[in-house]
Order: sequence, then structure tokens, then C-alpha cells
Amino acid sequence: MLERLRHTGQFCFAGSQDWPLLSGLLSCPTRIWAQALCWEPDERIEPKKECIMKIIRGILILLLPATILISGCAQMAGSGLGTSPVIDRITARGELIVGMAGDMPPMHMTTKAGEIIGLEADMARMMADSMGVDLRIETMPFSELLGAVDSGQVDLVISSVTITPQRNMKVAFVGPYFVSGKALLTKMDSLASAEKPDQLNRSTLTLTVLKGSTSQLFVETLIPEAQLAAADTYDDAIQLVLQDKADALIADLPFCLFSVLRYPEADLVSLINPWTYEPLGIVLPKGDPHLINWTTNFFNILEGTGGLDLLKDLWFKERSWLDQLPK
Repeated sequence: MLERLRHTGQFCFAGSQDWPLLSGLLSCPTRIWAQALCWEPDERIEPKKECIMKIIRGILILLLPATILISGCAQMAGSGLGTSPVIDRITARGELIVGMAGDMPPMHMTTKAGEIIGLEADMARMMADSMGVDLRIETMPFSELLGAVDSGQVDLVISSVTITPQRNMKVAFVGPYFVSGKALLTKMDSLASAEKPDQLNRSTLTLTVLKGSTSQLFVETLIPEAQLAAADTYDDAIQLVLQDKADALIADLPFCLFSVLRYPEADLVSLINPWTYEPLGIVLPKGDPHLINWTTNFFNILEGTGGLDLLKDLWFKERSWLDQLPK
């Protein structure tokens, strides 16, 4: 039976209880510290986000300078690491500017109050804290993000950008910090039964995607007969499905899954098993070895201490943030 997710008031999986994005307890030391410091013994075991965030930030602030010093000394002479124009720019202004689309729950999203929250927003805040500067998140259409890095409008991008050879020719990547894949979001059970994308390859179907994304390339390459409706934002794309102007949305798996939960009255359905392998990375300007070195060390510490797993646990298991999003 094809594994699908339909809204039932909770997550329900068919034969996929060990699916890595939403199941399995973490066993890293950081989780043990978080339990000891943040969770009351008589309460239901749910992480208190602010406390856990402080723990992760503290670990990064303590370990990152030493790690960079050691690795920097080892590499400086041989690699021409030198100074970083981007790091110098960040420290001079006292602010890290991160580009983000702001519309892909639970990775990044805009609340009713206009705040950017999500796993990637938390990563950006941790990077700024580790640099000792403030954070400014610049939201823009996904299709403009790579150009903003190249022009210096933003210092880096954390916005569910898939690492591809073509993109890597223009910008640098650090990661992956998350592995996703292409999935389908629709109201039609017949479409959700498609085991392969070419089963959707017919001119009677209209598929919507995010403009400039790998989803657009995916449809153009593997489903060329379908009518393509490229949207500037994910919010615009999902509205096309909700208003029956598109038969399905092709997008990254996390967005499809949480859209099912976000719009329970729409009777949306999504695949559980993605069609593709899509590693997501932090996007950096090319030609700045020191910035790449710093970001690599940041990522290694965040991952190695279990902080990255804690962030995934917070944003993929906790659903209270759904109430903060506009309908």
C-alpha cells in the first residue's frame, strides 16, 4: 500500500514508524542536559524551547572560537585562508544579514505578527549569537535568494536551498543540515496514489511549484506534459491548490506534510515517501574561504553536539506554532 498522510488530528503513518524526520528519540548528551535542566519530572515530557536554545547557543559560543582557532592555524599557511571580506563586513556593522523566503513551514515561516520563526530561523539566530552580532532576516522570493548572496545584499542564505552541482558553480554550500525530497500535495486520492512522477505526465493536470526551485526543474524534466503554474511564494502556490486552480503542488516533503496539518478542513493528502533525494545547505558567497571555514565549524559543532537534532525535534514534533500562522 502506498504510504500517505491525511489529517486525522495527529500524525499517522502506514508502515513508516521509523521515518527519520518525525520519529525516534534522540540519545545525544545535549538532549540529556536539556531534560535535566528544562523539563519538570511531573510534567508531560515536552521540551521548553527557550531553555534548550540557550543550551545550544552556550555550547556554540564556548566551542566555536577554540575550534576555529585550531583549524584556522592548521589551514592558514597551506590554504590561503586569509581575511574574510564578508566576516569583516558583518563585524563592522554588528549585524548578520540572512536571506530567507519566510514561507516554508516548519523550516521557516512568517507568523501573524510578522516574525520569522522555524528551524532555519533558529539556525540563523545561533550563527549571529556565535559571531557576537545581531541578526537581520531579509525575506524575498525564493528565486531572488542566490542573486542576493552574489550581489552582497545578504551575507548568506538559509532557506531550504537544495545543494546541486549547477548552483554550486555559482555559490558555496555548507551542509547538508537536512535531507528532504520531492513530494506531492493534493486533494485528489488518485494523484496521491502515484508511485512515480511520470504517472502525472498528462496535459489535463495543472501542477504548481515554487518559481526558481528544484521543484520547477523536476516538473519540467520529468512531468513535461502537465500544465505548469510557477508561483512566487509557497503561500501563493498552496492557495492555487486550495482554490482548485491547480490539481497538485510539487514541493519539499516537510512543507507538504505540515500543509496537511495547517489546513485540516481542506482534506489535503500527501505522500510520506519522497520521490527524490534533496540535501539542503547553507548558501555562502564564493571566493571567501574564511567564511566557509567558519560556517563549516559552526555546522560541525551544531551537528556534533546534538544541537541540530534538538532543533529538528522541536520543530517537527511540536505543533503549537501552527496557531501563530495566518490562514
